[in-house]
Amino acid sequence: MVRPPETVAEIAARLGRPATTVSKTWTRHPAWPAPLEQRRGRWRLYDPDAVDQFVRDHIDRQAPELDPARLYTARELEDAGVGITAGTIRADRTRGRWPEPDDTSDGVNRWRGSTATKALAARRPYRQTRP
Repeated sequence: MVRPPETVAEIAARLGRPATTVSKTWTRHPAWPAPLEQRRGRWRLYDPDAVDQFVRDHIDRQAPELDPARLYTARELEDAGVGITAGTIRADRTRGRWPEPDDTSDGVNRWRGSTATKALAARRPYRQTRP
């Protein structure tokens, strides 16, 4: 089934994102799909399949696969490629946006993989399902 072309506002509504995010950030990304030659009034139109591919490749991130029982330091989480830096983990923890460590032995903060995965999944860039 061929889906009809969409405007930026329609893309934003379909994906549950602010129109300003799509128009001011996504459309300026080098990999954003080129607009179609046709227009709807003054609005550019985009192929929804190309937009979905862009979102999969550049916007959506899947929560990482971490060993649920293993303890990770903030640096080890960063090195595991979870998409967040150790500094952000420490800053978010002081602001109450990251869970308290599961283990603090030897003065080192460590989180179980299951705790980190849950915290990462709650962050906005990690989308579990698509509307």
